[in-house]
Amino acid sequence: MSKTSAVHAPSPDAGRRVLEDIEDQFRLTKDDLVRITSQFLEDFALGLGEYNHPMAMIPTFVTGVPDGSETGTFLALDLGGTNLRVCEVELLGNHDFVLRQQKYKVSEALKTGEATTLFDYLADSVDAFLTEYASAVPSSPSTEQANPFASPILSDSPEIPLGLTFSFPVEQTALNRGKILTWTKGFSAKNAIGNDVVRLLQDAFNRKHLHVKCVALVNDTVGALLSRAYTGGGCILGSIFGTGTNGAYVERVENIKKLGDSSARQQGGYMVVNTEWGAFNNTRTVLPSTPYDNKVDRQSINPRLQAFEKFISGMYLGEIVRNILLSLVDAAPEPLLFNGQSSGPLNTHYGLDTAVMSEVEEAWESGRVPLVPVVDCDTPEPKANGISAEESTLSSIPDWQSAHFTEVDKLSADDIARLERIRGIIVQRLALDAADVSLRDAAIVRWASSLVANRAARLSGCAVAAVLVQTERAKLGGGFSTDEEKITVGVDGSLIQHYPNFNARLRDSLRELVGDEVEKKVEIGLAKDGSGVGAALCALQATKQGH
Repeated sequence: MSKTSAVHAPSPDAGRRVLEDIEDQFRLTKDDLVRITSQFLEDFALGLGEYNHPMAMIPTFVTGVPDGSETGTFLALDLGGTNLRVCEVELLGNHDFVLRQQKYKVSEALKTGEATTLFDYLADSVDAFLTEYASAVPSSPSTEQANPFASPILSDSPEIPLGLTFSFPVEQTALNRGKILTWTKGFSAKNAIGNDVVRLLQDAFNRKHLHVKCVALVNDTVGALLSRAYTGGGCILGSIFGTGTNGAYVERVENIKKLGDSSARQQGGYMVVNTEWGAFNNTRTVLPSTPYDNKVDRQSINPRLQAFEKFISGMYLGEIVRNILLSLVDAAPEPLLFNGQSSGPLNTHYGLDTAVMSEVEEAWESGRVPLVPVVDCDTPEPKANGISAEESTLSSIPDWQSAHFTEVDKLSADDIARLERIRGIIVQRLALDAADVSLRDAAIVRWASSLVANRAARLSGCAVAAVLVQTERAKLGGGFSTDEEKITVGVDGSLIQHYPNFNARLRDSLRELVGDEVEKKVEIGLAKDGSGVGAALCALQATKQGH
């Protein structure tokens, strides 16, 4: 780890130097951000040009995005974990929709049994949903079809279009075709790998004599893009900043060179590309690895893979902080944290959840002016205490990552009160004896949390900036802007929605990379239910394309 060994004399100055050394390892300068974003762009080009790169740049064959005027009723099936979800989405044509949904549990036996049994269960669940929500099945022929893109409502053939969100690795070859590459998340259903997931599901529908047609296969990040495009009237990037991370954006088909002379490329136009940016820079040539990151990677279930995700996603941030705290507990010749005491959660792999970091930072931000909220609908960004997202700047946020803020005797009375609340959170969440948690300890935990989260947000800004540059809406370093009044980015995930100042810090990074003029045009808006509504919208796109 950092210099937490006996070479340091047991003095306050020595302890401060240890913290400053850790702080330096997590700092990202503008030059660092530019170098990382430049590598993003190189990896984009590699993935668009050839198959089998970590940054996969998967063509989705979605060749348009909704604008909010579309109407129709569609089904969505979302499979990605312990539960599967069936949704009926009624698109109202005014940027709004009505959602009905039901969850169904996927047992361990289904996860590990025969694929046909699993997909029969998916079909049975859709059947059960349709029985309960009869509105999903047209009861009479439509006399007028005002919108040619709406789902067909015909009494002779009332097939209901369904979009499938399948959160497992697939090699997609068409909007409605994708070969299962491997199972993850505890699934290992037999005789599925290598087969077309859409065909497996459709065969199950046919066996059950259901009038449902799986017309689209979608990734949840693509769904986030489509969902935000519908509610916000357009979108160029859908991104997930939560337990994991990924991004999908609208690319010129001519740039997707690995499509070769295929009909899709010959048609030209635009196509949504699923970047799989969680695997960016697996070689870690530009990512700012520290010993704490290396330990997270070494002890993970997928060492040397998904490098970017391990720096910025909610699954890993708490573990990075836990590693920092343990190094301070174990410092010699005298401990620098908790009187050298640890606890069950601190000693447990992934025992410190990112939610604890968020709770700590929330307590620290209590009573301060909130900045740059994520837009929740197609209305202007709300003002926080009279400050709009456009007006606010990161200059009003102190440099909470500085070790200076661990010096309790220099803090205000209000900040001392905040540290008292944080001290209570630490005692409760980390199961430590209150006598072993001082206010300085609380300040150090708050500092470490801010250090790790700030780096994650700034790295996230690199990913967004790379897409803006790739799509010719910005120039790396600033100095260029398109004529567009608004550049919409759809987001989903717990970090971007709930972690204090994550969005503000991401914007700060974006501003450094592409300049003030472009950053002000970027509207970061919440993508409502990308895996449900987004899949239904993908089904809509499929009907447009004649599937």
